[in-house]
Amino acid sequence: MATITLSDILDDLRVADQVLRKFEQRYWISSADFYKLYSQGLLDDGQHREDFSEWAGYYKLKLKREAALEQLSRQRLERLRSQATDEAFDLLPEEPVLELA
Repeated sequence: MATITLSDILDDLRVADQVLRKFEQRYWISSADFYKLYSQGLLDDGQHREDFSEWAGYYKLKLKREAALEQLSRQRLERLRSQATDEAFDLLPEEPVLELA
């Protein structure tokens, strides 16, 4: 089983966002709308296959990393709630790690 750190997740999201913005500016469509069309096979006959494959890959990476970030956040919040002695949480910086299935 592999692990991923919060820093890895945030780094991947930063890179994915940069690449997605490049494609969104080039093709004038949001990545979410592009991916719907791409997934349904409704795009061109392959003239832009390389761009579209890369775009779809980075969009899937973004979705996976956002889900991992949400999972880490939920786990941390649960841990904070279980450790809280009163209404206040003791939120300290730490590098969480997520076990990937």
